[in-house]
Amino acid sequence: QVQLVESGGGLVQPGGSLRLSCAASGFVFNYYAMSWYRQAPGKEREFVAAITSSSSMTAYADSVKGRFTISRDNAKNTLYLQMNSLKPEDTAVYYCNALKNWGQRTALYADWGRGTQVTVSS
Repeated sequence: QVQLVESGGGLVQPGGSLRLSCAASGFVFNYYAMSWYRQAPGKEREFVAAITSSSSMTAYADSVKGRFTISRDNAKNTLYLQMNSLKPEDTAVYYCNALKNWGQRTALYADWGRGTQVTVSS
């Protein structure tokens, strides 16, 4: 059974930083590209960042490029998202998933984790 457990969210002031983690199990983690998504209140879930299985390539949404960094540790089956220079518009619940299609940036698994709440506010 696929399990995706996100953690590391919290309340942070604008300009601050957070590091999110995603512990994955139930599938061969190092076989898949992985991605982060987020969903703000009243909005659709959107792509944030992706990384290939070997970490050789990354991709970012324009809104986070230069501020967020995605990484992974295949030995620990864990995905990370380092978020710097946070803005109020980054406020959302953040989710991880395996990546089904690199070009379309669509998620593989229909069952999502609970996500982790990130709130950027002064």
